[in-house]
Amino acid sequence: MDSRPNATLRGSAVGLFLFDVCEEMRLDELRSILGARRLGEGMKHAAGEQLFFERPPVVEDAQFPGDSRARVRVKYYDYGVLSVLFEFPFAGDWPDLIALSSRWISETDLQTRAEALTKEKVRRTRPALIKPYERWLSEDYFIFFMREITGSPSAAHLLGTCGQQISQVVRGENAVLSDDERREILQSAMSYYPNDLAVLGWNAAFVYDSMAGSETTMQLLEYANSQLLEFRHYDDLLTRELAGVYDSLGKKTLIGRWRLPGEASRLQTVLLDVTELTERADNAIKFLSDMFSARLYRLAASKIGVPDYKSLTQEKLRTAEDLYRFLIDQFHQSRTFVLELVVVLILLIELVYVFHGKM
Repeated sequence: MDSRPNATLRGSAVGLFLFDVCEEMRLDELRSILGARRLGEGMKHAAGEQLFFERPPVVEDAQFPGDSRARVRVKYYDYGVLSVLFEFPFAGDWPDLIALSSRWISETDLQTRAEALTKEKVRRTRPALIKPYERWLSEDYFIFFMREITGSPSAAHLLGTCGQQISQVVRGENAVLSDDERREILQSAMSYYPNDLAVLGWNAAFVYDSMAGSETTMQLLEYANSQLLEFRHYDDLLTRELAGVYDSLGKKTLIGRWRLPGEASRLQTVLLDVTELTERADNAIKFLSDMFSARLYRLAASKIGVPDYKSLTQEKLRTAEDLYRFLIDQFHQSRTFVLELVVVLILLIELVYVFHGKM
């Protein structure tokens, strides 16, 4: 990633690392603790005009030890996700970019650095965190931004002449890919102008664009990954809750059935919490008359698996709702049985007294 005067490609390489650290963040309190800014404050590019956050995340700049050229940015989302971005300048040729992508995607110490930085930020901002988690889910994503390519090729020309190299960068593969695999990867290519290009994969992307355009793309990719992280969290939470309910249903004792209202109430609380939080994460960002950004976001979300985890979460929510009704029905049946049993016992006692009196 050193500067090279005759480099074919110039731009930057970005590593995004996201962690689900708590249920919610109080952004105003967090800004006060950090002395940080909201996303969009002081921005000189068009991203802030194209994207609108209902609750703009808080952004903080940091330093990368030993490399003053690197850009480090920490972002805090109100729904409990903290993201760490490392951006390094890049100048080189296609083999250099392919080797960098392969090395980063297969193994990089940036993940460890991001975790250490996140732990430090969580300790510092703990008063602003609601229900911090002991165990964090995480996601990573790599973006290779090329802002200058020799000859300033059009997107069509770049795909036609360098499609194989772009595919290897997106997949993180040093080896040449088959034609079928290359075609599959390049189906995810999108352009707005003749001279910009974005090719998105499930864990990496190649972007050829200006500084302003690449910033917008990066925000969309980061937001999509934060959504994936949230839906993974909800899926995991609902899986545990449903397992607990099934365990309770397996206890067929009368006492176990009388505990069902408590299980139903707890399940209903989880249902309401998950529904509220999923809606907040799902509706956090709006697109202001920019259909290309909306389409780019949908492509990114589809590639990394957001719709899949969202569907899993919705299915488990429906299952939980059915279980809630079943638990209530089971309790009512048990209560009716007990009441009928009490009535029968009272009748038997009265009959005993009647017959005992006649004797």
